[in-house]
Amino acid sequence: MMYHATVPVFRHYLGQMALMVEKAGRGAMSAQLADSFTASQHFATAAGFTLRITCPLAGREVPDLPSALSPRLAVARATLGAMKPAMFEGAESRIIRHRAGFADLEQPASEFLLLFGLPNFFFHLTMGYAALRAAGVPLGKADFDGLHQYPADFRFD
Repeated sequence: MMYHATVPVFRHYLGQMALMVEKAGRGAMSAQLADSFTASQHFATAAGFTLRITCPLAGREVPDLPSALSPRLAVARATLGAMKPAMFEGAESRIIRHRAGFADLEQPASEFLLLFGLPNFFFHLTMGYAALRAAGVPLGKADFDGLHQYPADFRFD
């Protein structure tokens, strides 16, 4: 369950992030909401969370990632692509020790994944998306999840 709830999900959304970054262009990546991170930093943080979540669940050390966004997305996606379901055997019984901001936490794997990992990944992904939207980048739900489809002239009124 831990593999299927993480690796394929993160690989899919890293691909969507890369498409949003490409659509937005370099200039828009400095967009931000209020005093939050820039879109670029939100996406970079989300990419980091993919490995910060999966590696401990797989019993591995979290590798360092490039700081530049495009290589960071590519390396995270490739690292996840090399992970196999067998690496997650026994993950449910692991206790994950980690930091959340300045808090030192110790959580059972399911709590780590469901209460910390997935919410933080999707928070940063969504904030990056929202910053780009607020800056006028023409992104929609289809860009976010890669699943929805709408006609080009469709509008919710």
